[in-house]
Amino acid sequence: MEETIKITVETQTGERVELEAPTDMGLSVMEVMKANELDVPAICGGMAICATCHVEVLESGDLPEMNDDEAYMLESLPHATDTSRLSCQLRVTPELDGLVVRLKPEA
Repeated sequence: MEETIKITVETQTGERVELEAPTDMGLSVMEVMKANELDVPAICGGMAICATCHVEVLESGDLPEMNDDEAYMLESLPHATDTSRLSCQLRVTPELDGLVVRLKPEA
């Protein structure tokens, strides 16, 4: 039986979309959003070098620590907040169940 979690995404228009994401496939939050046809450019394909998958975390449990590449990219964004993350760097795990993020504009 496949284990899934719920992730809620607030679009740039304010609409909230609830997604189900499998925890056993090693997917990133970005990949789940793209698979559900949300408007996430993700130009670099998840390499943490473009920041076009930038999200603001509105609600979460414990998130994994961000790596240096992600931190560097976020520092370069004029609209980053203390709760900004790159969705390509957030792997879908049971700990992310209930995650709520807001899509941010491109850099």
